Amino acid sequence: MFVLGVRFAQYLNGVSELHGRVARRMWSHAWPKRSEDEIPITHVTNGVHVPTWISYEFALLFERYLGPDWSISPWKKDISKRIEEIYNEELWRAHEMNRSRLIRTCRELMKQQYQRRNAPKAVMDEVEAVLDQDILTIGFARRFASYKRAYLLLMDPERLEAIITSKTHPVQFIFSGKAHPKDREGKDLIRQLILFSQKKGVRHRFIFLENYDPHIARHLIQGADVWLNTPRRPYEACGTSGMKAALNGVLNISTLDGWWAEGYSESTGWCIGNGEEYSDHKYQDAVESQALYNILENDVIPLFYERKNGDLPLQWIKMMKAAMKMAMLRFSSHKMVENYGKRFYLPAASRMRGLVENEAAEAKRLSRQLDRLKAHWDNIQIKSPVMNSKDPLHTGATVHVTAEVHLGQLMPHEVSVDIYYGPLKTVETLQTSNTEKMTVKEDRGNGNYVYGCDLTLNRTGRYGFTCRVTPQGDDWVKFTPGLVTWAIP
Repeated sequence: MFVLGVRFAQYLNGVSELHGRVARRMWSHAWPKRSEDEIPITHVTNGVHVPTWISYEFALLFERYLGPDWSISPWKKDISKRIEEIYNEELWRAHEMNRSRLIRTCRELMKQQYQRRNAPKAVMDEVEAVLDQDILTIGFARRFASYKRAYLLLMDPERLEAIITSKTHPVQFIFSGKAHPKDREGKDLIRQLILFSQKKGVRHRFIFLENYDPHIARHLIQGADVWLNTPRRPYEACGTSGMKAALNGVLNISTLDGWWAEGYSESTGWCIGNGEEYSDHKYQDAVESQALYNILENDVIPLFYERKNGDLPLQWIKMMKAAMKMAMLRFSSHKMVENYGKRFYLPAASRMRGLVENEAAEAKRLSRQLDRLKAHWDNIQIKSPVMNSKDPLHTGATVHVTAEVHLGQLMPHEVSVDIYYGPLKTVETLQTSNTEKMTVKEDRGNGNYVYGCDLTLNRTGRYGFTCRVTPQGDDWVKFTPGLVTWAIP
């Protein structure tokens, strides 16, 4: 289905920067002989509808400090920067109200869960008192697919239990989500969480909410202090729950996957690892679970409980404001739709008009051009580029590069001949690739040409060079699969 879509699409995109990169790698075979970084798949990162997910208390604060029209253009800098003007006391009290509502909702839902099981009165009384109003609350709620690794927090249960039951800096966890009915591994993850939540020492601070839905999601992303996400990089396409949480001042802890690879900064939350990708998943789980515990123990928990002279957690509130600004400025659906419009929809509409006017003259021309290119492309040959200097070059030096090209029946205006170069990563691959357009320097007749260009080297190190021929035209023609010829070594 992807390949079918590609053949009918002018624009292709992933839903985050990392997803675009992964998609180029996954589907590079659909454009044979193209380098991975030139696969025509770009990205527009997803966004969330701010007014839908912001809490009632925060909406009132925004209306007062950001202005009555804040929800119309939340991505504008002059609006989001006013978050700094919100008094710390007001912001924290509003957040505490959100947390209180979350806990009250959790108690009601837990009561309903145990009533369905006909639990005895003693158990019901205990269930109605789960969670505490004033301690650090961490939320985890999403689809329970195995790559999201809900089990990562459980890999050292004794260490986790010590975090939860601390007498001075306690922590509570709220989990929710659903697995596909046929996903046994996902359902087993839920079973593990529920079994741990039933341990006597932690069951009042570690709960799992059944029947996950938007109602539960809204309370969690508004009322938690921290939003936990542990996907195995690079399996998360984007993820939006963390965006919704950040809008409400909830700080994220996540691997650098999906949107968090773009949104993370030290001022807005925490990252698990540094974006590494492992081939050994068991080793990855072991490393990143320990990293998660370390972040909780050494960074998150101390910061939340840092209250000088009984004051507010000022550094935590500073991070809340930074997270809210980041989410509004970069990850609102308003910004996303604007990007789609400017980069894809409006150009596509304009191009459509150009293709169909004058009885589709431009569309017919493109069709003829493509048929001609396909008919004669196999006759193209190009030799390796030759530099006019064999001496070592210094940074900033300019060299003249030439290449002999046989185009057969095709004409120079129908193709583009480029030098393809960059610093070497290995003997056969470039660290970064660059292209420079070559022009005809000599017509030798019978479809033979000498192309050349001047090339300035702006970096030190060993360079790799080659050249290629691609079609001249718009992206639809230029990236037609199979229409690329590389130099013969």
